[in-house]
Amino acid sequence: MLRENINDLIALAAVAEERSFTRAAARLNVSQSALSHTIKGLEQRLGLRLLTRTTRSVAPTIEGEDLLATLTPCLEKIEARLQALNDARDQPTGTVRIVATEYAIESLLWPKLSPVLKAHPLVNVEFVMDYGYTDLADSQCDAGVRYGEQVSEGMISMRIGPDERMVCVGSPDYLDRVGAPETPQDLADHSCINLRLSTHGALYAWEFEDKDGNEIRVKVKGQACFNTINPVMRAAVDGHGLALVPERLAQEHLAAGTLRTCLYDFSPSFPGFHLYYPSRQKPSFAFQVVLDALRDRG
Repeated sequence: MLRENINDLIALAAVAEERSFTRAAARLNVSQSALSHTIKGLEQRLGLRLLTRTTRSVAPTIEGEDLLATLTPCLEKIEARLQALNDARDQPTGTVRIVATEYAIESLLWPKLSPVLKAHPLVNVEFVMDYGYTDLADSQCDAGVRYGEQVSEGMISMRIGPDERMVCVGSPDYLDRVGAPETPQDLADHSCINLRLSTHGALYAWEFEDKDGNEIRVKVKGQACFNTINPVMRAAVDGHGLALVPERLAQEHLAAGTLRTCLYDFSPSFPGFHLYYPSRQKPSFAFQVVLDALRDRG
């Protein structure tokens, strides 16, 4: 009976853990209809209802919870043993998927992971660009990158970069022609280059801080709007208005004089990029190699 049901039990555990047939099907690389058929077949053979299904979620029944209490630890032990055998190989192997912003990928992830790919030809890294707080399960990613240490419950956070500062910049031509704002509120009289966030489609509200540490949020307006940060800076260089960009990203233009800062006293530093991943995730050899390469040692 075990041989007949083992794949179905693995499917049950996946659905119970993900609380979703859609996410479990993606994780198991099967269709949602095939997964639903598998669970129904298991329930019919056992003569028990194992999952309660609603339009929004899936949860184990009392009988399902009882079965999973025995099943889950066994599957985890098997998975851990298989992973240990895999890790015993001479070289790490596998694919690591990381979701991050364009700036994080270009300024931190790629410079640190490019040598890893050269040193470990069996390790693959897939970069998924997103400016939203992506759900790792939905996106089938192993890890994500965000500013600061605040992450969702059940996640591990690890610093991978230095503190950051968002600075308001403009081209010398624009600032000489229009003048520089003296306070964040003055931005209402300026043409500004907007960034649209992918999570909910809203425009990014520019964030500043006064001398007493009070947060100031300003919604700006202008002719140009982008959904990634590099074109925002490019438009500022071209004289289309003011932009709020990471200081490290703008450093080359600031040094060359093609951009100048303003409102600098209202631009505090804040914790830089952190990598986050599920605490229940057992890092593979390949994932551990990536973690070691990304860890900030400053």
